[in-house]
Amino acid sequence: MSFIKDFLFPSVKTSDPTADDSNTSAKDPVVEGEFTPRKLSVFNGHDDEKIFIAVKGNVFDVTAGRQFYGPSGPYSNFAGHDASRGLALNSFEMENVRTFDQPIDNLEGLTPQDKEALDNWEEHFRKKYPIVGKLVPEK
Repeated sequence: MSFIKDFLFPSVKTSDPTADDSNTSAKDPVVEGEFTPRKLSVFNGHDDEKIFIAVKGNVFDVTAGRQFYGPSGPYSNFAGHDASRGLALNSFEMENVRTFDQPIDNLEGLTPQDKEALDNWEEHFRKKYPIVGKLVPEK
């Protein structure tokens, strides 16, 4: 449904919402709660207008970056998922994104360089998007 809205009412904003912009800053984090992988999967831009992704256990609201993380966006594979491994490996392939019925990725096997890249991504997301919760395993 959101693709119809985007088609009929396209956004005039053309700048990269993930780029550093002195006029844009993430608000103080507001923790809304805990997200299991299943609960997080709903916030993918299709099932819900909001788009959330997890990075290193924190859940970020990246809805402002819809053109990148939303349906048909270049990073849409991350929407509603833990994006940590994909970001660490600089890969957007689905093989690096766990589905909601798999355990949370423990990030085993990442090299020190991969971990550093992931830390840099986490810092970027903290500056740009509000934290809305924590990623937790299914009970």
